Amino acid sequence: MEKGIYSDGRLFVISRKILAGVLGFAAFVSLVIFLNYIIPAMQELTVHDGNRIINSDEIKESADYNKQISQLKRDIQYLSSRYNGLATSQSYLVINTTDNLFHLYRNKKLIREGHCSSGSYKMLKTEEGRSWIFKTPKGKFRVLGKMTNPAWRRPDWAFVEEGLPIPPQDHPSRYEYGVLGEYAMALGDGYLIHGTLYKRFLGMPVTHGCVRLNDEDLEAIFHALTIGSIVYIF
Repeated sequence: MEKGIYSDGRLFVISRKILAGVLGFAAFVSLVIFLNYIIPAMQELTVHDGNRIINSDEIKESADYNKQISQLKRDIQYLSSRYNGLATSQSYLVINTTDNLFHLYRNKKLIREGHCSSGSYKMLKTEEGRSWIFKTPKGKFRVLGKMTNPAWRRPDWAFVEEGLPIPPQDHPSRYEYGVLGEYAMALGDGYLIHGTLYKRFLGMPVTHGCVRLNDEDLEAIFHALTIGSIVYIF
């Protein structure tokens, strides 16, 4: 273990853990801001060593201190480059499935935020051995389609969940109207961003994998995003 300012090496360990924990876009942006503030603060740092106080000039002359500062500056440069590559000047959406929050950006500025609902992570099984896990996929996606007054094409699990026999793929009972809200955006593999009849559950992980929004947020996002717009989900 390398040592930083403190004799037990805490500075080095903490910074590495933070960098290793950057898994989502929002955490990534927060880390860049955090590191931009921590370096100036460190430069004014005073360390207590028993009854002796080491002043900032002594710290700055430490080889370990300068090594840590150099590493943090390289990390900031790298993360800033990554951030600029992820945050386009076009409108894009960030979905936080842990806290069930969304953030809508335009020109790298936050223009709207609020609650959403994402996958419940529940599992549904049949006696025949089929199973589904209702989770929202994570990663970088693009809006592949936009629909107004969309109809929901019910998949097999919707009938299994209700204890009903599974109809043929083209059966009229597959289609249900008025349950997705006035707008929907397709992300691929059957996953949608859409409205909900169950607004009291917004902010909770209750869906079968799609992202649900209230009417006002859905309309704003629908008009802000275009075909090809980026959606980050973490």
